[in-house]
Amino acid sequence: MQRTTLLPDNWWDLRAEAVAGEAAAQDVETLRAENDQLRRALAGRMVIDQACGMVMVLAPCRRGPARNLLVDISRQCHTQLPEVSAAVVAAWEGEPLPRLMHRALGRALRRHYAEDQGRGAPLADEPSARGRP
Repeated sequence: MQRTTLLPDNWWDLRAEAVAGEAAAQDVETLRAENDQLRRALAGRMVIDQACGMVMVLAPCRRGPARNLLVDISRQCHTQLPEVSAAVVAAWEGEPLPRLMHRALGRALRRHYAEDQGRGAPLADEPSARGRP
């Protein structure tokens, strides 16, 4: 006796939906990952903007120079800009600023004030001002 199996007419359509469903699930995962990345970037941006406002009050200046000052600190400390910004915000709220960032902030502020006054002379803490190469 021979046994035959009858497949429904729409069997191929169901399989196509399953494959399309897997692709859709991958798209959803990709979009979730992208969404998480954008949320982290936005959170970092908010902290940077908040720190820029604090620097604008600390060293009376506009937004551009305030951001440049934060970028300068970030470069000196080899730290990401959002981390420096978070430390500045925390210091504003009473937590101590890490020593390396504190020193970098002092150098950046002195450089900012020297540029603001139109002086191009080296600063006291730079090696060329101390007579060393």
